[in-house]
Amino acid sequence: MTLTVQTNSTKLRGVNLGGWLVLERWMTPSLFEGLQAQDETAFCVELGPLAEARLKQHWQTFITEADFAWLAKIGINAVRIPVGHWILTDDYPYHPAYGEVLHPYVKGGIAVLDQAFVWAEQYGLKVVLDLHAAPGCQNGFDNGGIQNVRDWDTHPDYIDYSLTVLERLAQRYQSQTALHAIEVLNEPHWDIDTQLLKKYTTDAYQRIRQVCAPEQVAVVFHDAFRSFHEYEQFLPEPAYRQVIFDIHRYQCFTQADHDLDIFGHLKQTVEQWKQEADNIITQLGHQTIVGEWSLGLDLKTEALWAQAPLDYPADSVDAFQRNLIYTSYATAQLLTFEKYLGWFFWSYKTETMPQWSFKACVQNGWLPQQF
Repeated sequence: MTLTVQTNSTKLRGVNLGGWLVLERWMTPSLFEGLQAQDETAFCVELGPLAEARLKQHWQTFITEADFAWLAKIGINAVRIPVGHWILTDDYPYHPAYGEVLHPYVKGGIAVLDQAFVWAEQYGLKVVLDLHAAPGCQNGFDNGGIQNVRDWDTHPDYIDYSLTVLERLAQRYQSQTALHAIEVLNEPHWDIDTQLLKKYTTDAYQRIRQVCAPEQVAVVFHDAFRSFHEYEQFLPEPAYRQVIFDIHRYQCFTQADHDLDIFGHLKQTVEQWKQEADNIITQLGHQTIVGEWSLGLDLKTEALWAQAPLDYPADSVDAFQRNLIYTSYATAQLLTFEKYLGWFFWSYKTETMPQWSFKACVQNGWLPQQF
């Protein structure tokens, strides 16, 4: 038995440290208690001066050195760290969502990121720095910093500042051996023009390469929710080196996903996603990571556990069957994603949704105890 995989570099088996330096309400609802805010921009604007103490407490407690130590102990070798464009300084361009405050974001996150690099170095974890939230928001999602707003591609200042942030991050961490890669932009919206994204990615590559040699740091770009075929011959070797393609794979956001039972989810994983992996590996020309995936499934998945002819009622799914669902879905995904250069589970920790919490999935036995 053989498994065709991308093997030019160390296999990355990692987790995202989401909800830490870029807030998402669904991940940490306790932090947003009593607020209307759904994202970090609204969190800071709504709380005003009170945001600093609440957010700094979160930074110091949500992820700690003990978490880095635990990840290393179980064999995880990489972390993808989402950051906002505001992390370094407050010279970012204004957006109307800020209201009357020119620079609403809480300062001090860069010290937390510095500490993360110290821990990563100490425990032998590679770091993928990910520009998760760009000025004006690149996708309209809460993870982009401003929910229901997508202005990033409409103002040159927003794009230019994103490039500046990438260059500054490269300059700050170029000497850190833990720095494995810099991702130029997380999940740009599917409606953004592909040529605009390609120009931005090319410019970002040049900015990063002015500081970081390809032997030291890879440059990562996301597929922007479109086919990998649109990126064939893009940033080709040898003119462009150490470029990594990032795809995110979930089965919980569309009606088609919601209509699947667990057997349908498994079939999609080991057939369609496996075939996609083979095609990307043989046709794209870049190594690829699955930068985000989870065990998140629509609640109907359990209700659809066994449709006719068994026709069990939904509430008959017991704890044993529920564990089978998540364990089998995890195993199927890992088998497929291991074909790539690597993968990063989304996310390391959540407060209320164990299917999206790597630590909870390991503790529940849905994911392996050792990687």
